[in-house]
Amino acid sequence: MPHIQGMDRQAVVRFPPSLDEYIAAENPVRFIDAFVDSLDLESLGFARVKAADTGRPPYHPGDLLKLYIYGYLNRIRSSRRLEKEAGRNVEVMWLLKKLKPDHKTISDFRKDNLEPLKRVCREFTVLCKRLELFGGELAAIDGSKFKAVNSRRRNYNKKKVERALKRIEEKIEGYLSEMGEGDRQEAEGGRLTEEELKDKISQLLVRQEKYEQLQQELESGASQVSLTDPGSRSMPVGMGTDVCYNVQIGVDSKHKLIVEHKVTNAVTDQGQLASMALRTKETLGVESLDVVADKGYYDGQQVKACEEEGIRPYISKPQTSANKKRGLYTKADFTYDAEGNIYRCPHGAELTFRFETEEKGRHIRYYATTACRDCPFKEQCTRNKRGRRITRWVDEHILEAMAQRVQERPDIMKERQAIVEHPFGTMKRAMQQGYFLLRGLVKVAAEMSLTVLAYNIKRVITILGVEKMIAALA
Repeated sequence: MPHIQGMDRQAVVRFPPSLDEYIAAENPVRFIDAFVDSLDLESLGFARVKAADTGRPPYHPGDLLKLYIYGYLNRIRSSRRLEKEAGRNVEVMWLLKKLKPDHKTISDFRKDNLEPLKRVCREFTVLCKRLELFGGELAAIDGSKFKAVNSRRRNYNKKKVERALKRIEEKIEGYLSEMGEGDRQEAEGGRLTEEELKDKISQLLVRQEKYEQLQQELESGASQVSLTDPGSRSMPVGMGTDVCYNVQIGVDSKHKLIVEHKVTNAVTDQGQLASMALRTKETLGVESLDVVADKGYYDGQQVKACEEEGIRPYISKPQTSANKKRGLYTKADFTYDAEGNIYRCPHGAELTFRFETEEKGRHIRYYATTACRDCPFKEQCTRNKRGRRITRWVDEHILEAMAQRVQERPDIMKERQAIVEHPFGTMKRAMQQGYFLLRGLVKVAAEMSLTVLAYNIKRVITILGVEKMIAALA
């Protein structure tokens, strides 16, 4: 039995089908086309929505926007690759009506429309809200590191610059020493000449000047400097470090759709909770919201700020006590009596309030006892000769109430993983967008908006299908 045979390449097709017949009803390009056509591009801030009366006619921004959304949906982000797809990809031919913009035009469109691209992402979020795809009851906040266009070799902190300057000084001293022995070296042969040594020293002096400029910049307040992408920072990633941006997202639990996102160069997630939670709540348009996050977000001031805005955080307390590692009693072993404003140790002794102070912007109270002097369990409790002390933040009852909430809902932390780690996994693995192509915080933020938009479109297509989404636009 013969195999399935293809068409003769030399055969003349007299009546070829229309381009539209190649695109199925459920093909995502149909939604991209309808979605962009439904947008008021001029009010969103896109340039050249109206063509000038004179000069060469430009491409319509809607066509280039469609191309970018298609590219980010299909792991094609490079302007040069998008240019190629316009000439060989049937879906792109249909979407652009066989237009073939060059890579410079494609690249400039993204560069010149950074803020409008962010607004397009928000427009799709509004559509999701209108379709009641957000639950608005529980959201998860998390951050993940996305690789920047900057190698680790071109990222510097104070110690790295000091080491580099020290190596340069040692090399210069070595070359100067060789120049002092010039006659003997020339006699021995195989050594650098005096002119070659002078050339090497001049090169080192140029490098030394650059490092000294970096040192001045670091001494003026910067913790680190990245040369290729100044906005990026060296951050802990897995078991090592890399030069990245820290992307924060707020995800609704109903369908794992991203409600809010933000690109930062903060090295850790601490300090990001309140702003992200509030933005998520405002976008959802709800009066109250439960928010869950991992231990990296544990911060009393941030939790307090959330509760003041009608947001109830769920964050497990991290174990940071040095006493735990030493085998001593930790603060958790002591019980606080709010009525008496005292702490009780595991053996019943009372630690009373002694004084209060402000540390790192936090109002702290100190509690102590004299019972430690004769206590037989002192070696298990403290190494302080004056006895055990306990510190308490003036608003610590907020953290205690949160700990009680977490204890009452032990499954919520596992639920957090399923809600918020799913989008990051999809973007980084399935969509292969765990790194940025652009440089600078502003440009990177716009690029991330395209990634988030593509992720949300993929999710909603899975939930509703293309035809229902197009119908919703009408």
